[in-house]
Amino acid sequence: MGSHVRARRAAVALGFAGLLCAVLGAVMIVMVPSIIKQQVLKNVRIDPNSISFNMWKEIPVPFYLSVYFFDIVNPSEILQGQKPQVRERGPYVYREFRHKSNITFNDNDTVSFLEYRSYQFQPHKSRGLESDYIVMPNILVLAAALMMENRPVSLKLIMTLAFSTLGERAFMNRTVSEIMWGYEDPLLHLINKYFPSTFPFKGKFGLFAELNNSNSGLFTVFTGVQNFSRIHLVDKWNGVSKVNFWHSDQCNMINGTSGQMWAPFMTPESSLEFYSPDACRSMKLVYKEEGVFEGIPTFRFVAPNTLFANGTVYPPNEGFCPCMESGIQNVSTCRFNAPLFLSHPHFYNADPVLAEAVSGLHPNPEEHSLFLDIHPVTGIPMNCSVKLQLNLYMKSVKGIGQTGKIEPVVLPLLWFGESGAMEGETLQTFYTQLVLMPKVLHYAQYVFLALGCILLLIPVIYQIRNQGPKDAESQPGLATQPDGLPSPYTPLLQDSLRGQPTSPKA
Repeated sequence: MGSHVRARRAAVALGFAGLLCAVLGAVMIVMVPSIIKQQVLKNVRIDPNSISFNMWKEIPVPFYLSVYFFDIVNPSEILQGQKPQVRERGPYVYREFRHKSNITFNDNDTVSFLEYRSYQFQPHKSRGLESDYIVMPNILVLAAALMMENRPVSLKLIMTLAFSTLGERAFMNRTVSEIMWGYEDPLLHLINKYFPSTFPFKGKFGLFAELNNSNSGLFTVFTGVQNFSRIHLVDKWNGVSKVNFWHSDQCNMINGTSGQMWAPFMTPESSLEFYSPDACRSMKLVYKEEGVFEGIPTFRFVAPNTLFANGTVYPPNEGFCPCMESGIQNVSTCRFNAPLFLSHPHFYNADPVLAEAVSGLHPNPEEHSLFLDIHPVTGIPMNCSVKLQLNLYMKSVKGIGQTGKIEPVVLPLLWFGESGAMEGETLQTFYTQLVLMPKVLHYAQYVFLALGCILLLIPVIYQIRNQGPKDAESQPGLATQPDGLPSPYTPLLQDSLRGQPTSPKA
């Protein structure tokens, strides 16, 4: 009797526990997605209390700038009208340090900040030293000559004499350090003395001189605290909501984010849009494929074929013109009117005519395409590699002897890649709090529901198995004791009913 009661009570208890598990699992299925969403929203917004705030303020990901120079092999022949021949040198790798300062939270759900960048050469990651010499076009001479193309002959003559007096030539042999961070040039001093607003360079001239130990302008972005729909979007850059470098309102618009974080809960239909002060424009990347980075699911975004397409191929880009061949973008209007162009490295994804005009170029998608791998739930980059090439349009200018017989050509100067990947403690914290825990909760809800259903079956099975003894009680001619067991007198009763007296055993 006691064991039967205990078994029945255990079955009831397990059934009750199963009911609780099933209810908990059902509630979690309904509530967990909402809880995860609220936690993500809380932790990706720009708020000192969010998990990602310190990551946004002081980027913990090690970024590297890898620079490849196009060393000119035949400068004398180019002056005689022959095809340029280049040799790629590098990479020359720099560790890039970024930090935000002047962080000010505004009343309209925005935050303003300056982001400073500095670079440190990494010899162990580089193929060469900063003391290596590179033969490159003299940008100051060739740009100034092109600006004088439609000026009177007398001015051209004066410029030719000035170039000769100062020892300026169409090509120069400079060290990597000088090309990157600046060198003294008598022509620059002369221009700054008589035409002080022509160039932004006051001391030395270098292609990256303006980037080192400087900021990229005052960004004002939405925090997402009050209005999540605009999280990370740029409100203003240097106090304006659109630039004036280009020839259409669409091209002058400041769209997207500042290029560090995007809105969470992305889908394959999402795009990555950001404003780049270095390119003086907004750029949009498109979804390519799903992937996994160190156990973290990612979406890969790449540049569309239309990013640097000219206005003929892609009419919305007409505002960036005057254009040349498709695949290069004229940035002269935001680069002191020098004939400079942006493109993908080796003219990848551009009109083949551009690469064919220069010997030594070999465009291919594996080495020269850019990508960003984003965690779609949080909108935080996991791995990125942004690659761009700087080019100079040059040609012979009649009346300026230093330009010789140079045939019109867009000559690549260098290409660079900015790359970074989350790693170490930052990666582990991100994975645990924003990937592992949501995944555990996701599977736990179904485990609870399944366990609850199994436990609910235990009292049902117990009830079915105990139907047998109860059926025995209802059979005629079978006497049982109160506890349901057969009586020792059952055989006597059965013999009496059949008319056969039976004496009990002694």
